[in-house]
Amino acid sequence: MMANTYNYSLKDGNISQVSETGIAQYLTNRDLIPAEKAQEVDDMHQNLSQSYLKVGFNFGFLIRKNYYKKLKEDGFKIENIRSVETDKEVLEKIDIHYLLNNLFLPLRIQDNELIVAAADPFNDKFDELATMYGLDIQVILAEDLDIVWMIHKYKGDEYVKKAVFDLYDKNPNESAIVNFTKRQLVWIFIIAVSLLGGLIFYTFPTLLTINVVLSFLFLIMIVFKLFLSIMGAQVELDEKVTKQEVDALDEQTLPPYTILLPVYKESEVLRKLVGNLLNLDYPKHLLDIKLLLEEDDDLTLDTVRNLDFPAVFDTIIVPFQMPKTKPKACNYGLFFSRGKYITIYDAEDVPDSDQLKKAVVLFNKLPNEYMCIQCALNYFNRNENTLTRMFTLEYSYWFDYALQGLDALKIPIPLGGTSNHFKSDILNKLGAWDPFNVTEDADLGTRAYAEGYKVALLNSTTYEEANTNYKNWIRQRSRWIKGYMQTYLVYMRDPIKLYKELGFKGFFGFHFFIGGTSLTFLLYIVLLFIMILSYVVGQDKLAAFYPNNVMILCTFNFVVGNILIIYINMMAVFKRSLYDLLVFSILNPLYWIMHSISAYKGLWQLINNPFYWEKTNHGLTKEK
Repeated sequence: MMANTYNYSLKDGNISQVSETGIAQYLTNRDLIPAEKAQEVDDMHQNLSQSYLKVGFNFGFLIRKNYYKKLKEDGFKIENIRSVETDKEVLEKIDIHYLLNNLFLPLRIQDNELIVAAADPFNDKFDELATMYGLDIQVILAEDLDIVWMIHKYKGDEYVKKAVFDLYDKNPNESAIVNFTKRQLVWIFIIAVSLLGGLIFYTFPTLLTINVVLSFLFLIMIVFKLFLSIMGAQVELDEKVTKQEVDALDEQTLPPYTILLPVYKESEVLRKLVGNLLNLDYPKHLLDIKLLLEEDDDLTLDTVRNLDFPAVFDTIIVPFQMPKTKPKACNYGLFFSRGKYITIYDAEDVPDSDQLKKAVVLFNKLPNEYMCIQCALNYFNRNENTLTRMFTLEYSYWFDYALQGLDALKIPIPLGGTSNHFKSDILNKLGAWDPFNVTEDADLGTRAYAEGYKVALLNSTTYEEANTNYKNWIRQRSRWIKGYMQTYLVYMRDPIKLYKELGFKGFFGFHFFIGGTSLTFLLYIVLLFIMILSYVVGQDKLAAFYPNNVMILCTFNFVVGNILIIYINMMAVFKRSLYDLLVFSILNPLYWIMHSISAYKGLWQLINNPFYWEKTNHGLTKEK
């Protein structure tokens, strides 16, 4: 039986406007792709089941801007399709991955023809599409980014809902979609009423007890940080993976590697991002780089459209769905990823060029229960101003000492926001990131540990842009602290269960490091105020509330705590030989006032607007 045959034509013209028989020939004849690269593009086109044009755009062979300019010169008309009539029923029978791989989109049926928007007038899948619908095809030429935008808008609804609710559906107790459980609210009410009753009926002993307890808690938290630093100091930035091991890798055996790049209105750093990605030492055909843009971010999408040099990423448009957070975007990106391993970079990140290969080597050496490798983070603009120097001291302590100490003590490691490398299968099994938690990294590190998985640290660094602006810093820090509060509330819904999952060290380490971090920042400005008040109004006037010996004890705890904080920051410079920052350690008491302000802002948002992702502006540095 003879198969049906169908025709396709080009709106406002026909396919024979130029002599080429396919997109590969067209691109080489127009010098858009060098002839010597054509075979490499074709091989990737076949192996990845992606259209020749998509491979050209996504792997840096073809400049998008030049391609559409040449089409117009050859008489092709490029239409804006984002507002054209579209029939959703026409799209129901076709898979989103098929559409994205071929860069075309059926729009509607008109005059017994299937109207299809396509970026490639020579696409060899038109016949297949015509057979699928049993109709002749009329092709409308459109830019690939507009087609991708339309595909995700009309076909991505199922995936974005899974990105938001999958973790909650699998295990609602691990989702921050609910801030406070009824049981937690009852306990908060009981504690609040007890304190209020104590202040009314037993004012003096209640105030005394609160002050003593808070000051001791503050000191204990700082001592714990010092203990972590001492443990971490015993672990040098050792060669967990050596250069020789990286050089010995057989590139033929390397797995596909997905890099997620969640970006929102950050067009100013996009050009730098492309350059940083080009520096990665990993086979091009095995890189699966996803630039994750929100549906309403036309500014960044237009920046991608107008790049005058090749890009090395696949643009994914995240359909609108609240909450608008980084973890939601990353969860959505997972549905379109093909890597055995997955990592996240922010738009301004500069990772070590061999970081992906080092991660592969370490994964191969580690037992199966290790599901994540965390690299160190630091800053490339550390000497820009006082704030960037303090930020660098803090990150050097955090990644070079605190996390090393947690690792040595086998306490859950709160992951950093970027440069954490995951096994894809285990990440999906865990439910990926919680889109309702604004520090999804710390949450995922705790959840992984509770499920019996482990996190390793790698001797590789990703350099980021340190905040140069104080208001911008507070926006970022308040979100981080709010997320720590969210994480603490989620895992303290059932303390007994958490204790069984984490064990003694893990349980108390979680209290000190996740709960204690937020509490310390909240306490700091209160204790500072009491100490200053005692000197301003005189200790004798406060004696009715705070006897002299109690005030001396609390002042001692606070002063010793600050001295230890300064000492911890002084320690932070040694592993990276950042000796020029040593003197800035003495400013840490002032730096912690900013932390305290951020903590109260985070606490207010936790109650008032828990899922709000307060954006940190990047690209403010003068160091390029």
